[in-house]
Amino acid sequence: MWADETTDAPERGGHAMKVIAVATQKGGVGKTSTTVNLAAGLALAGARVLTVDLDPQAQAGTAVGVNLAGEEQLARSLGWVLQARMQGMRMDLSSLWFDRSELLEEWEDAGTLHLLACEESTMTAAQDLIHKKGFQSTPILRRMLMEVSDSFDFVVVDTPPAVSSLSATALAAADYVITVCVPEYPALKGAAATRGTVRYVKDRTGGECEPQYLGAVLNRSNPPSRWKAQEVNIRNGMLDADLAPFCTDIRTDNRISDSFAYGVPSVIRFASHTPGKMYSELMGQLVERMGQPAEKWEMPERIDLEGSGG
Repeated sequence: MWADETTDAPERGGHAMKVIAVATQKGGVGKTSTTVNLAAGLALAGARVLTVDLDPQAQAGTAVGVNLAGEEQLARSLGWVLQARMQGMRMDLSSLWFDRSELLEEWEDAGTLHLLACEESTMTAAQDLIHKKGFQSTPILRRMLMEVSDSFDFVVVDTPPAVSSLSATALAAADYVITVCVPEYPALKGAAATRGTVRYVKDRTGGECEPQYLGAVLNRSNPPSRWKAQEVNIRNGMLDADLAPFCTDIRTDNRISDSFAYGVPSVIRFASHTPGKMYSELMGQLVERMGQPAEKWEMPERIDLEGSGG
């Protein structure tokens, strides 16, 4: 099984399922596209994957063809589930997630792809309730996911872009956290802030939650021939800020954003083309890091600005 093949590292928290949160404190950097394409890529590789949409904007659901509408579907919103759980109601998550494995039908050895979807009003209400109840409610999502840990090899969580009780809940739910940056200075600052926040999760949850920072994805990058001074500075700045950037970055490609309109992640729609190859390479590096101590992670080298064409 995939869970036995991804890493030789000891199981974190006593379970084989790995929870990955994709987080940043800067909006508009491609956090959701990173989430859904990594999740779909893992599923294409044979894993059982659950995508969790914790962002009130609900774009992760849109990206895999799920948009909650009507009373029956709204009852399956993760926001409503979180509210119910905080009020003492236990719910069967397996009756609430959406099976999107049909997106993988063309691949014989693919795994499964499920989604816990959300909707803005119910998720905003959940955020307010988590904030009201304070830090003791922060591990709520992790506790819920651990109840279904036998059902999945990976959970990939899409998070809100701002500091909030929901983003804290996402980090607390995670075994691993990756952040996303683009070649712009504000994005570098947001990624660095997220990196710093991860360090405090253990203390703020009384030791219950201990996510490991896994690295930063540079998104919407340019090929080397088009690098200007700012992009070179951002790439070097990711190293200087101890963000542990992955060697593979995701270059600007309209096919990635266009795929949202079709409800099919670009790693699936364009599996044999550049988007699919980029995300597949990134996925492989992410999984590899899970099984290695940080000092063994492969990272890009610093760039000489004078030789970059900037």
